[in-house]
Amino acid sequence: MASAHIRPGNNMMEQRNKVCGVDIHKKFLIATILSRDGTKIQKRYGTDIDDLFNFRDWILENNCDCVAIESTGVYWYPVNAVLENKVELILANARQIKHTPGRKTDSIDSEWIAEVALNNLIYPSRIFPKEERDLRRLTRTRESLVKMRSQIKNQVHQGLESCSIKLSSVLSDNFGKSGRHILDGLIKGKSIDHIIEEIPSKRVKKNEDQIRAAIRTGLDETQIFLIQSHLNTIDGLTKKLDEIDSEIKHRISRRKDDLQIAMSVPGIGFKAATTILAEVGNYRDFSTPDKLASWCGIVPNVYQSADKLITGSITKHGSKHIRWMLVQVAQAALKKRGSKLRRFFLRIKARKGHNVAVVALARKILCILYHLLMNQEMYQEDGVTKSRQSKIDWSSARIDKMSLQTMIEIIAKAGYEVKKIEESGG
Repeated sequence: MASAHIRPGNNMMEQRNKVCGVDIHKKFLIATILSRDGTKIQKRYGTDIDDLFNFRDWILENNCDCVAIESTGVYWYPVNAVLENKVELILANARQIKHTPGRKTDSIDSEWIAEVALNNLIYPSRIFPKEERDLRRLTRTRESLVKMRSQIKNQVHQGLESCSIKLSSVLSDNFGKSGRHILDGLIKGKSIDHIIEEIPSKRVKKNEDQIRAAIRTGLDETQIFLIQSHLNTIDGLTKKLDEIDSEIKHRISRRKDDLQIAMSVPGIGFKAATTILAEVGNYRDFSTPDKLASWCGIVPNVYQSADKLITGSITKHGSKHIRWMLVQVAQAALKKRGSKLRRFFLRIKARKGHNVAVVALARKILCILYHLLMNQEMYQEDGVTKSRQSKIDWSSARIDKMSLQTMIEIIAKAGYEVKKIEESGG
């Protein structure tokens, strides 16, 4: 869970009389209830469901105003589930509530969290609704599978290079239709003449001389086995990615307008748009685009002393997934010739260099997207259109069967009255 330093407004001025600080681990948690008069109660609970329900009952019996818990991996998810709608939960950024150096035990950490919560020194992190958390899990899983598939593709490239087969110097994608045809032919031991003759793409077949020069040797038995295994794994991952994309389309369908707005920005396609929307969640939580950029961690560190202002590298706070995706979007957007985004990139690049300019462009795109979403407007720039107008095939999205209650609600919204008829037994 990416943490956000969003000031909770008047909440910082509230007086808390009794709070609970929780130091949570994989198998247990230490909870400390601290009162304004100095009374302290401390208990240890397991993290199985029965112990968590006992923990909740203990919190309610002691009339705690709130429960503060450190954002530790996914271990806080079950605690949030049992306390939701029962007592206020403050999710604290670990970096913000870091204890001063010295003795460190679970009991001391739990008491420290309770102390800072009692004195309103925690800026609560955002807790996403379950639907948005589920969508974000899907996009992050897709990202990890894409990276895994890329690693396996690199191993295939290395295997070909070890046999002096320079296929990547001829084809832009070794795993496209023509590339897979050539790889399958090499694995099956076909002659180069036979492979070239059956290449499905006429454009690729025109490069016959280059293909012959790139493939002067065959594959040994070990490489045949390894490359075939890698290709099978790539096919399996591609199939799984298609299934995840279908599920993401189903989950994001309720935000079609936001999705189309995001995809109107140069450099943003369906996958980038769903990842950004999933990571940001409700963009209305941010009052300005600068606060959104700060939450994403793409603003520079600032240090000021004696009227001397020093800016460093970006903070990298918050979600690393959205930063990675924004940089990918910026890399694609800067290639759009004649666009304002490209001119902005070139202007920053002349002064700060390529890498700084890419990050600056990523932040600019995020700020533009924020304004577009807030105003529900499409991106428009005179003389510039997206080279590919991405159209989403919603027919491939997973479709759930409507429940009886959902059908009743739809009929009721249409203006009809729905009554339940009790059938008497004869």
